[in-house]
Amino acid sequence: MEKQVSAHETVRRVEGTEGTARVAADLAPHLHAGDAVLLTGDLAAGKTTFVSALVAALGSDAAVSSPTFSLAQFYATPGPRVLHVDTYRLADLTEFRDLGLDEYLDEVIALVEWGALVTSEFVDPLYVHLATRPDDASAREITMRGGARWAPVLDAVAAGTSTARSPE
Repeated sequence: MEKQVSAHETVRRVEGTEGTARVAADLAPHLHAGDAVLLTGDLAAGKTTFVSALVAALGSDAAVSSPTFSLAQFYATPGPRVLHVDTYRLADLTEFRDLGLDEYLDEVIALVEWGALVTSEFVDPLYVHLATRPDDASAREITMRGGARWAPVLDAVAAGTSTARSPE
């Protein structure tokens, strides 16, 4: 079930990891170098599952895991590389800046788990919040919101229209 909340927010309710992967696949063809997707949600809400499915939909065959301890991981795709960051263990924005990742942000698709910590580091990011549903532990509610750049993307994701990605 999909719900269009406003011009710049979409909520999708999905079942299981397959549903989460479908939403990620619907988003993938709309991402370009310089884009940032900031993911939030409780532990085990599906952030890494979403990232893994998104990286696969972008054309990578890499095994994606949460970079909780390594903090950052790059994945090659036929298009721009993906930078996967997990800020869970970072105390503040200074620790994120100390990683020195800002030099890559224009040339990668940045996917940041626990992204609320680093919101100010990105211009017009897409926010993705994953939540479990109290009535069904395998179900997820995925809320996506963003600025004007994301309005047509959110419309496409709400409609569930995924197209093949062309390399950039």
